[in-house]
Amino acid sequence: MATIEVWTFAVATPPNIDLSGFTAEARDGKIGKVDEATHEAGGSFIVVDTGPWIFGKKVMLPAGTIRDIDPDTETI
Repeated sequence: MATIEVWTFAVATPPNIDLSGFTAEARDGKIGKVDEATHEAGGSFIVVDTGPWIFGKKVMLPAGTIRDIDPDTETI
């Protein structure tokens, strides 16, 4: 059985890219904007501001949940 590293980015992320402000999308559409992102070894995560559609809550997602980062469109 393989170990899943949920606190490590599953995709290559250059450390000089700030993900703050990127649009966060799920399989079924946009979920919000990245408010904060960390690049700590073994402890990386993003904080997404989900906006007014569920009353503007912020959610923390482990970096391992990110499947793609597009710096050109600023979308994860």
